[in-house]
Amino acid sequence: MSVDFDIARLADYLKATLGLDATTLQLQRTEGGMSNPTYFVRCGDWRAVLRKQPGSVLLPSAHAIDREYRVLSALQGSDVPVPKPLHYCSDSEVLGTPFYLMEWLQGRVFHEFSTAGLRPDERSALYESMGATMAAIHRLDITALGLADYGRSGNYFARQLKRWSAQWATFRRGDDDNPALDAIVAWLAERVPESELQTLCHGDFRIGNMMFHTTEPRVIGVLDWELSTLGHPLVDVAFNSQAWRMAPDENGGLLGLPLAELGIPGEAEYLERYYALAGSRERMTTFHQVFAMFRGAVGSAGVAMRGEGGNAFLPDAARIGRKLALAYATRGLALIESA
Repeated sequence: MSVDFDIARLADYLKATLGLDATTLQLQRTEGGMSNPTYFVRCGDWRAVLRKQPGSVLLPSAHAIDREYRVLSALQGSDVPVPKPLHYCSDSEVLGTPFYLMEWLQGRVFHEFSTAGLRPDERSALYESMGATMAAIHRLDITALGLADYGRSGNYFARQLKRWSAQWATFRRGDDDNPALDAIVAWLAERVPESELQTLCHGDFRIGNMMFHTTEPRVIGVLDWELSTLGHPLVDVAFNSQAWRMAPDENGGLLGLPLAELGIPGEAEYLERYYALAGSRERMTTFHQVFAMFRGAVGSAGVAMRGEGGNAFLPDAARIGRKLALAYATRGLALIESA
């Protein structure tokens, strides 16, 4: 198994810090994901999940392991199920980057929204649980949780458009790299909505970032809080509902599938239930949908850049990243043209 750190140093650290029998240390890289390397860790009967920054961080604000640990800690005992945080290490000398350990949940992860292997009634219940979990995140009292300073105040979309546009300028390979994405940036810049609505946002709320019960169609853990911040809840809503506008080979989307036959609700039905549960004051518009495609495209371009620079964990990251960046941008441009 390929790792980007010295396993012996981890063994020594676990023995010295947690008193574990390092001679029995076993590591297994988790499947899926192309951002923060994640491992199952076992020492005898003790088990945990380790998440760390990649060996090379392209942007100072990216791969914020400390923020992940903080939000996991804050959400303990809340209505949002998350793994228990176990230990945080800020010393980069141990594994080359900061890392943390969290509870190893037993459950199922679906990397495609079609959720192969389930009965239609199970899929229906699973989608209800996913939407209810997203609503629970957006109902949280951020002040009571000690997260009032977890993000900046003001117009979230204006800040994020500036930030992610700057990232795209860093990731692009040339002026003709992804013209559709350039058109999206220009379109969004002229239509930023005036809204200062703010909640805790996951930032990457898709089905692959949720752990479901081993036999029941319900969420038992929301994972990968790397992009979490205080922001506009419709960012999560638009990113989650991309599934209805992306094909199965585009990050596991639903476009073209027989949804009723599969037991999967239509987008409108899914969203209305979310709005009711979240007590939403605003509804998703084309701007929010295009903004989500923009975020997906830029994030995928970053994955590709790490792959092209030899800094990605998965060997096919460059190709997959570029493919997804084009897919997201193409879908976003289509939304603009049909608006």
